[in-house]
Amino acid sequence: MKQTYAQSATRFQNVDSYKEWNIEAADEVYQISRWGEGYFAINNTGELCVLPNKDSHGPRINMMEVIDEMKAKKLSFPAVIRFHDILRSQVTNINKTFRATIEEARFNGQYMGVYPIKVNQMREVVEEIVSAGAPFNYGLEAGSKPELIAALAMNTNQNSLTILNGYKDQDFLRLALLGIQLGRKVIVVVEKYSELIQLLELSEKIGVEPMIGIRAKLATKSTGKWAGSSGDYAKFGLTIPEVLQAVRHMKNIGKEHCLKLFHFHIGSQIPDIRTIKDSITEGARIFCKLVKEGAKLEYFDVGGGVGVNYDGTGSINYTLKDYVGDVVYILKQTCDLEDIPHPNIVSESGRQVTAHHSCVVTNVFGAIEIGKSELQTEKVMNEHVLVSNIRDISTDISEKNYKDVYADALKIKEDTESAFKLGVLSLEERAKVETLFWKISRQAVELSKKDEYPADEILMLRNQMASQYLSNLSIFQSAPDTWGIGQILPVVPIHRLSQKPEVLASIADITCDSDGKIDCFLSPDGPSNTVPLHKLIEGEEYYLGLFMTGAYQDIMGDMHNCFGRLNEVHVFCDDDDPTDFYIEEIIPGNRSDQVLKTLQYNPETMASVMKSSIDQQVKRGKIRPREGVDLTDFYEHCLQSYTYLSK
Repeated sequence: MKQTYAQSATRFQNVDSYKEWNIEAADEVYQISRWGEGYFAINNTGELCVLPNKDSHGPRINMMEVIDEMKAKKLSFPAVIRFHDILRSQVTNINKTFRATIEEARFNGQYMGVYPIKVNQMREVVEEIVSAGAPFNYGLEAGSKPELIAALAMNTNQNSLTILNGYKDQDFLRLALLGIQLGRKVIVVVEKYSELIQLLELSEKIGVEPMIGIRAKLATKSTGKWAGSSGDYAKFGLTIPEVLQAVRHMKNIGKEHCLKLFHFHIGSQIPDIRTIKDSITEGARIFCKLVKEGAKLEYFDVGGGVGVNYDGTGSINYTLKDYVGDVVYILKQTCDLEDIPHPNIVSESGRQVTAHHSCVVTNVFGAIEIGKSELQTEKVMNEHVLVSNIRDISTDISEKNYKDVYADALKIKEDTESAFKLGVLSLEERAKVETLFWKISRQAVELSKKDEYPADEILMLRNQMASQYLSNLSIFQSAPDTWGIGQILPVVPIHRLSQKPEVLASIADITCDSDGKIDCFLSPDGPSNTVPLHKLIEGEEYYLGLFMTGAYQDIMGDMHNCFGRLNEVHVFCDDDDPTDFYIEEIIPGNRSDQVLKTLQYNPETMASVMKSSIDQQVKRGKIRPREGVDLTDFYEHCLQSYTYLSK
């Protein structure tokens, strides 16, 4: 049956259904075992830990110990924590999975994977991937001129590939040929027919034979958010007639040996394994026919698209092993049927490699609780009947009548607002009505938890009255996908997980934007509008982790409200250390003056203007000289400070 908006948009986790709260219950509520892929677990004291080897008996990095060390180093939150062992593990995992499947299938080609640096171009991330991938000749993919500049400097392994996608100009193509002159395997993937002609003319001019790939538009279409990147109307690639035209042109000029790679890509985060099967089947058949046409193709590039299970559900209905098996076995079967030699396999699975290794940790500095008021509502002489009526029904609410009482209270509130606008009610009377209305609303929400089938309006009320935990971060900087495309990212308390959470809350950031919030979370029953969190304790820090932010989030964040990049630490496993880890590098986040410079301000001029303004007030006697010096120093200190909130 089709769900109504209210039903689909107001789902809540029923934490009260857990009669005994323990670590297993916490793992289920926050779905850690499902999205964490063995890298995350809860220890006996209720703190979230990282298992860099996916081994419960191996090294275990306590995230609270990482936080404590960061605090000892005077690092402010929010902060990005990168677990580089996870990054290395994921690089190894995809390469070993392909190698094992190739050996099992008796496939004659090799796996020659590349990491698309658009997924996360941070130097430290790319360096780590190149280092971890060196034993496997794991290469890089670049889709722009700056990315190619970086890739040429980073990927010096002459046995690995550097694959170039995206639209290209003369300088882009010249840089690619420079890579070939340096002995690198740089393959230029042709996205439109004119690029092929331009590349051939340039290579002839400078006397370097290019390595060329052709990207085809498949008829197979993907599903999900990125379905538009596949099919006949896709942004990139050649149609089948154009592909044939390109191959025949290369034969006519005696350059068919320069055609090295066949490429296709049908979208990111492919949810259904059937789409993958169909695309590999179609792509393999095209590949074989092109070889028979005379193309000397050596590489079969399946692009990216491997789905990552962000939300812990079955939205991605396959594993990495399933994906690799389909690529290898379908390609082998098609090549064998067509009597074509097995090519080398290339994939560009950046999200699969990077998503898990990075998280954002933020401190919660307060909560917004709707309708909390200590205004006195006792009866007074000659009060308006609306105040008397709502007070009367507020004393008579029960499990049997809470829906009717709430409906009556809502009507009185609406009448009160109208009466106030007409000047019939005083501000004090309106305040009393609203105080009693919110009291009734809170009671209705509590009583509804015992109701197996609460009414839609009560579900909406529960959603509206959920607490908002104020978190010291910008969604637009640190989790843009949650805002831009509705991606669910796991939100988990770093500590107190052995305690039962008492509050259902959404997350509000510190930007001056109503969209700066997270109000869709994973749960055992599907997406939920709230996440169970613990009550805030006065004087104690409460830390939340926003996980799986390693793909795209680092690089796509913007500077909304001038909130800049976060402080960042790189954590490595060390089994000989008492804590099982060490912080290898600290990268300071943006200061206010750095962000302002990016936006074309001149902080030095701004400081000079402020000093001059303060000096004028000192001369006028409005500010004392000593105070003027302190105010000037304070302004300059703020320019040099972290852009986020501090104590």
